Amino acid sequence: MKTRQRNPDVPEPDEPWSEISPGLWMGGHYWTDGTGRLQPAVAGDEFDLVISLFTRTGHGPHPAVQHLITELPDGPLTAGQIHSIQELARTAAHALRDGRTVLVRCHSGYNRSGLVTAQSLIELGYTSDAAIRLIRQRRSPRALNNETFEQYLTTGLHVAHLLSGLDTLG
Repeated sequence: MKTRQRNPDVPEPDEPWSEISPGLWMGGHYWTDGTGRLQPAVAGDEFDLVISLFTRTGHGPHPAVQHLITELPDGPLTAGQIHSIQELARTAAHALRDGRTVLVRCHSGYNRSGLVTAQSLIELGYTSDAAIRLIRQRRSPRALNNETFEQYLTTGLHVAHLLSGLDTLG
């Protein structure tokens, strides 16, 4: 499965991860340092829970850290994939309520991680617009540049789940 859409107009972020709200971090597996060189973002034990929507060997986290992996495409999702996003967001929100730190990451930390992070914020009481705005303010104006993901959030993942499930009926 191809998980990432290439967009040459969107450069890699200039930091491995960003704190979106207290304890909730969003990032990727790669970032660009001050010299313009691509660097690996390797999670160690600085987070209590790491949710990876893209994986690469050697990028952590430490074996003692809870690590949930659900590889997803950076494009239209199936009903099952949307359900996975909902479950991951509920897990992240529960961890945050328990005072744990959470990193949600994908390749660059813009779209797939943005979708789960935004839905986690919605689970915590944010509106979809406020969650998207906060992510773009704290991570990057380029975050959630996948219009389909933004539409999922503004429509509501529960509605997107139902609508995408219609394709399987018949």
